[in-house]
Amino acid sequence: MLTQSLDPIVAIATAAGRGAVGIVRVSGFGLGAFVQAWLGRALRAREATYLAFPDAQGQPIDHGLALWFPAPHSFTGEDVLEIQAHGGPVVLQLLLARCLEVAALVLPRLRLAQPGEFSQRAFLNDKIDLAQAEAIADLIEASTEAAARSASRSLSGAFSQDIHALRDGLIHLRMLVEATLDFPEEEIDFLRQSDAQGQLFKLKQQHTTIQQRARQGALLREGMRVVIAGQPNAGKSSLLNALAGAELAIVTPIAGTTRDKVEQTIQIEGVPLHVVDTAGLRDSSDEVERIGIARAWNEIHGADAVLLLHDLTRTEQADYAAADAAIEAAIPAHIDKIHVWNKCDAASSSTLARVAAQDVVLSAKAGTGLSDLRQRLLQAVGWQAAPEGLYMARERHLRALAAVRDRLANAEQWLHTGNLHLDLLAEELRLAQTALGDITGEFTADDLLGEIFAGFCIGK
Repeated sequence: MLTQSLDPIVAIATAAGRGAVGIVRVSGFGLGAFVQAWLGRALRAREATYLAFPDAQGQPIDHGLALWFPAPHSFTGEDVLEIQAHGGPVVLQLLLARCLEVAALVLPRLRLAQPGEFSQRAFLNDKIDLAQAEAIADLIEASTEAAARSASRSLSGAFSQDIHALRDGLIHLRMLVEATLDFPEEEIDFLRQSDAQGQLFKLKQQHTTIQQRARQGALLREGMRVVIAGQPNAGKSSLLNALAGAELAIVTPIAGTTRDKVEQTIQIEGVPLHVVDTAGLRDSSDEVERIGIARAWNEIHGADAVLLLHDLTRTEQADYAAADAAIEAAIPAHIDKIHVWNKCDAASSSTLARVAAQDVVLSAKAGTGLSDLRQRLLQAVGWQAAPEGLYMARERHLRALAAVRDRLANAEQWLHTGNLHLDLLAEELRLAQTALGDITGEFTADDLLGEIFAGFCIGK
């Protein structure tokens, strides 16, 4: 777990490797003496100053910009010194080492930052809430433009603002319920006069909107794992190549060419899809192929969706159809199966007429039908195109929102009983408020904070 001490911290804040600019960042309270001891002068707040960064002998390690952000007007809420130098790994390591040398004399508790500790301090000092802190990591890790824009919305506070609005409505309704509990002898019916039923209905509507947007945001962050499965020579590798737009997998007419999985991440309307091509599923005496088939089944069991690929030119063969049926029966029921019928360019019209309307017909070789498959994949994952209104969300956010949904449903049941179970109604509203607090970090346990911030990069 990340420490929550007040020790000043330092880290290289730019990615490993060479670059035009590299950043070393220091955060803590009372850094003024450290700045004076190293740079030989005080710095003006929030103003870039070009100067030399001297070593122990007074010789410049490098020349660059120093920026000074005195507390509380900084990212972390503490004093922050940011050194922008040339982005060579050796230069940055020398600057980092020099920070620690100077600190030994005037700032003895200065230490290297742990992953995510700068963002953690911003959270602990009320500069950002937990949802915004997580959005920093999501923005860095975004793999699509839509994901980056959604993470940016969360970082700006859009997700948190909606959560706070829902929380405020819950608090107001709780206040009415508590008032009715505290003054049972009064003739005034607080709940009826204030339209508690209407308020609860509005809260449920707000929650539904937030939950839908969060689900879409979670898709942008996590994506969907799609496995292409089927018998040998059904065209699985050709389909992967067609979806990826590149020759990733070897394609030959020889059965059993694919011996191991081949994976590629593609994006459809900004949603990342992790597509896995697998070995053809059949009984085999070849030990290497059998290992590949076992791995294929492992991938199938871990998939969000399976593209069950059929060869239209062999569907009238009884043994082929039976093998396809056996494969389908072996796929767990909870995994979404999309039947894809390949080689439509070589199939007869009578064969095509027997394909179910909800299935996808295509030619991986010719590229026809791929757009239908892409839309079917988006339907399978539950994607609804609404990029401007989305914000990034994580699985823990979805769990918290699901808990709020259940609490609101329970509250509605107790409200319908009139004033008979107001204590239970108040408790459900309190639990819903607590679940919302888990999202923004108002009621989050310390061990969860450690887990969240430990996944950040050092310097953030």
